[in-house]
Amino acid sequence: MTELLVERRGRLGVLTLNRPEAINALTHGMVLGILEALGQWREDEAVSAVLIVGAGERGLCAGGDIVALYRDATEGDGRASAAFWADEYRMNSQLAHYPKPVVAIQDGIVLGGGIGVSAHGSHRVVTERSRLGLPEVGIGFVPDVGATWLLSRAPGELGTAAALAASRLTAGDAILLGLSDAYVPSADLPALLLDLETLDPDAAIARHAQAPPVAELAASREWIDAVFLADSVEVVRELLRSVGEPAAGMLASIESASPTALAVTLESLRRARGLRTLDEALAQEYRVSLHCLASPDFAEGVRAQVIDKDRSPRWSPAPDRATVLGSFEPHERETAS
Repeated sequence: MTELLVERRGRLGVLTLNRPEAINALTHGMVLGILEALGQWREDEAVSAVLIVGAGERGLCAGGDIVALYRDATEGDGRASAAFWADEYRMNSQLAHYPKPVVAIQDGIVLGGGIGVSAHGSHRVVTERSRLGLPEVGIGFVPDVGATWLLSRAPGELGTAAALAASRLTAGDAILLGLSDAYVPSADLPALLLDLETLDPDAAIARHAQAPPVAELAASREWIDAVFLADSVEVVRELLRSVGEPAAGMLASIESASPTALAVTLESLRRARGLRTLDEALAQEYRVSLHCLASPDFAEGVRAQVIDKDRSPRWSPAPDRATVLGSFEPHERETAS
């Protein structure tokens, strides 16, 4: 089966992520195919906009191919992962800076790398089935694909909360956080896709967009901002305990995640907030990702969640400050990739 379908429909260049059995998880080949298509369509006057969709009913994209990354971490030398990330982050940057509209249909599951292939587009459409999130801390990894840039610019500390608690965001929450733009019921997607073949994306989406569902996180904004303003994960935990029942779900999620990944994620978000461009954030994420690959928590997290599926990772102890800062030091693979 071809993992990426590249076609023309009217004025549209259409990219269909085509691994439905894996919820369209991104392989290196898919990333390279997207980059090639974007390069061709950039100068093609017959292509007025790009559309990104996922095959199957489960979702747009469940993230990167973490099994391949796991094998490289446990059996390889890290070169394959470094090359994959270099190209994936280049793709994220190109989508964000593309000179033509990029419409992404964020229907169903959109996690990790799925955020990267969609949330940098100019027109991001969610449905009642949408569940967006950055679940990386649960596998000993740190949000990447430009997510630290996006989440650090969400209102207040909602982005910090979403990253540390690996929250699954509904349509309303995704729009509130700035990961999505418009809400279209899933039943209307076929008509929307047909209209996109002949209409400008703004006009096509306006035909079908409805008021989004209420953002569930909005009601908790006051205590979320107060809690996640803290600059240490331990203080965040203590404050969540003081909030009580409303924060129980976030607390449980954070307490089940990798302590190292949590600490590096918080530091990444704080640093990203001070960066000037998405590309600077992607460069920081690349460095952090390379360090994460060598961390025992990444291999252990993938083993527990995906390989053995015992859901009982044995995490390393909470890191000291020097260990956290080490994730932002230059990595040998940066120049080798």
